[in-house]
Amino acid sequence: MTELLDAVAARHFPHPPATAAAVDAFEHRMGWRLDPDLRAFYTRFDGARLFRDSNAPYYILPLAEVRRARVIMSQSDTDAAGPSDWYALCQLQDSNYVLLDVGQQTLGRHPLRDGYREGFPDPYYCPVIANSFAEFLAGALASTGRSYWLKTLEEQGQ
Repeated sequence: MTELLDAVAARHFPHPPATAAAVDAFEHRMGWRLDPDLRAFYTRFDGARLFRDSNAPYYILPLAEVRRARVIMSQSDTDAAGPSDWYALCQLQDSNYVLLDVGQQTLGRHPLRDGYREGFPDPYYCPVIANSFAEFLAGALASTGRSYWLKTLEEQGQ
């Protein structure tokens, strides 16, 4: 994770770090804890724009802007509007999002999903695209600004 964070610091547009108090307040407000990858990111940067300082193709949201995906994408905080454990973590240039699924964990890390607005909240159209934030960040940094997972999803018939 350190190498990925160093790459963000060197070549992208990170925000200053979140304070320990901000991280604690976020976790208290959300009712879940940041996994180790997310904690490493947010204690180093409280959000970041990747590739450009304006109209960035990836905008990893500051803690204060992380919300339930159903609130952001459906403007409703009801079970009919989507899962309560999916959170918008990264805004994409095309008004879609990358979603953090705090209802699942693998090796202590939360997976990330494609927050395809037109298919939300159907899990078929919002599949897991990375098993951890580190995996997602590595793919994003290598992507040259494109949604790196779309070609794989296309090949899988999704």
